[in-house]
Order: sequence, then C-alpha cells, then structure tokens
Amino acid sequence: MNYNIAICDDSDADRQYISDIVSRWAEDKGHTVQISFFSSAENFLFHYAEKKDYDILLLDIEMGAMDGVAMAKKLRLDNDTVQIVFITGYSDYISEGYEVAALHYLMKPVKEDKLFSVLDRAVDKLSKNEKVLNFEIGGEMVRIPVYQIRYADVSGNYVTIHACDDLTVKMTLGELEKELDDRFFRMGRSAIVNLTQISRVTKTEIKLNDGVTLPLPRGAYEGVNRAIINMR
Repeated sequence: MNYNIAICDDSDADRQYISDIVSRWAEDKGHTVQISFFSSAENFLFHYAEKKDYDILLLDIEMGAMDGVAMAKKLRLDNDTVQIVFITGYSDYISEGYEVAALHYLMKPVKEDKLFSVLDRAVDKLSKNEKVLNFEIGGEMVRIPVYQIRYADVSGNYVTIHACDDLTVKMTLGELEKELDDRFFRMGRSAIVNLTQISRVTKTEIKLNDGVTLPLPRGAYEGVNRAIINMR
C-alpha cells in the first residue's frame, strides 16, 4: 500500500530520525511511503491548504507560536480520517488528545519498535475507514461510512444512527453492533458510541466533540475508559 506521511517537528535532527524509522518500517512491511517534512505548525497548515491527502501525521507538540495540539484542532475541522500521532517529551498533553482523536502519544526519544507498532495501528485504522454500511430505506440505498458514525441509540424496534445525517432503521442495537469495530463501545441497552468522537468522560456522562452529551449507565465508567485505552 501507498501512504502519504507528514512529519512536523521544529528539530531537524528529530525529523530525520523519525523519517529513518518510517522508511525502515515501510521497507519491512512492504509499503510505499511519501514523506513530507514541516518545521512548524504554520508551515504544515500552509501546505495543507493545497494538499490534503495525508494519511498519517507524526506531530511534535512543543513547537513555536502554534503548538501541535492547536494545529491538530484546526486540522480536525475538515479532516476526521488522517491518523494523528503526537510525539512529545512531556506527558502533560495526553488528556487533550480526546479533542482531536489522536491515535497515540510517543515519548521522546522515540523507540523504533514503538513507532513500528503505532504505524501498524494507523494503517489498520485507515483500512477500517473504508468500510461502509448499506441500508435500504424507502426503495433507495443509503450508504454510511462507519467512521462517520458518532453514536447510535435505540427507541423501540428502531435504531437511529447519528452520522453526517441522522438515519433511523428498523433493527436491533445488537445487529448494528456486529457491523461495527473496536472504535465503538456499547453503553448498556440503549446506545453505542464512537470512542474517537469522545471529548470527555465523567462518572455519569460522555461528552462528544460536537457537544452532544450522552448519559453513562451506572458501572460503565471504567469500561469506556478501558476501551479508549485499548483502542489507542
């Protein structure tokens, strides 16, 4: 497979170090990669305005005027498929990854085996983004990319799938769950949530990136947090 990978770091040495590991990973896995280098968040966003086909972004957090987290938030305004991997010397930023659905955090100095593993997961996520659910509604076929599903809830014999547009279909929540993957968490009998869409989890509710709040069933707090950790 062919992947476009961007490395954004204000250190020349770190960019080259990460690039060398990525090249070895690609050779080991039989992939072809095009690697682009950026020395700042602003530099990346300037080029991104013209070229938006990056698959994986390896992003330093501590940079100049705009840090990596702020840049990732701008990127997520119109791109929810690129796999973002933060590379940092500090653990203080990890909680902010909820807001941008970061795939993983790697601590500097980056170890080759760790980056290999994260890149494997990134390409797995990219392949999952290609899956589409098909529903026949009113004599026409409606196609919903799985990655666009934010959550789904049930009312009687019907499930409403909340994606770019809401779609209500006659099926059980269990039937829908079988069509989904490990990005999704079953919240009791009433709802399934896309873990990548979560911005905050409390003991009583889940808040999504779009501001929607879902009640969290009693006893589900540890389960959803464990699912988020395992997904990453």
